[in-house]
Amino acid sequence: MIFQKTLKSSINCSGVALHSGAKVSMTLKPAAANSGIVFKRTDIVDGNPVIPATWDRVVDTRMCTVLGNEDGVTVGTVEHLLSALSGCRIDNAVIEINGPEVPVMDGSAAPFVFLFDCANIEEQDVPRRAIRIKKEVSIQEGDLTVTLSPSDGMTFDFEIDFDSKAVSRQTISIGLVNGTYKREISRARTFGFLHEVEQLWEAGLAKGGSLENAVVVSGDKVLNEEGLRYDDEFVRHKVLDAIGDLYLAGGAILGAFNGVCSGHAANNRLLRALFADPEAWEYEDLVEVSPETAAAGGITTTRERAAAAPAIA
Repeated sequence: MIFQKTLKSSINCSGVALHSGAKVSMTLKPAAANSGIVFKRTDIVDGNPVIPATWDRVVDTRMCTVLGNEDGVTVGTVEHLLSALSGCRIDNAVIEINGPEVPVMDGSAAPFVFLFDCANIEEQDVPRRAIRIKKEVSIQEGDLTVTLSPSDGMTFDFEIDFDSKAVSRQTISIGLVNGTYKREISRARTFGFLHEVEQLWEAGLAKGGSLENAVVVSGDKVLNEEGLRYDDEFVRHKVLDAIGDLYLAGGAILGAFNGVCSGHAANNRLLRALFADPEAWEYEDLVEVSPETAAAGGITTTRERAAAAPAIA
């Protein structure tokens, strides 16, 4: 049997909010078994400051994933932190934050993984429950496709296609076993194109965005002096985002995810479609996988530099 986990001790961090540019402080705290992931706005004096991290609390997906409660209190850019919580298999935590946006840190999930390692992760005495996918659920709109289908583990297949030669067409297939999240996904940073970033700045958005917390592409060139952390960092970050968005299911998913040119909006629509069909899923207590199943969760990637049509960033 696999048991639920939480943090052993509280840990603090601070950083810049990507979209507001404000400095934000955050404390990650242990939580009781079966309580899930919960955000708490410490700067809210009147009203309800608590926001459960669940798919039905998503109120905006245009620039990032934003959660909200019945009193209109929101917290945004939650996807990287949720991705790290999912990748490290942390089921229960209280996240106290003094503003409406999680700090972007370096644009990846790696700083949050480091914080969890510092706080230590503690096993709880309650079995870990997963959502098993029983039949295929899919969302399609033009070139965009997201699908969840039955599988004994959690696997991700993703494809992106941009007309910039710095990105172009990239695919990845990865199973989340044997520490692959920390090694292969967590360090992949968010990315954007210079002309789009400049437009956002002119509109008063992405005020905290910089080369310190994002990969920026201008034409066919990556502007960051240190270059890329992975040759296919762009598609790996899309997987990182999807892992975070899917953790809003309220637990681990036993199923195969396939995404083509998709983003936060499609990921949330996929969860809504899943839970709208009672025959598509069921709860299941997790048990250790066999060595054969674990060995099958490898990683396959491709990268093509041929020009292609632009896709959703």
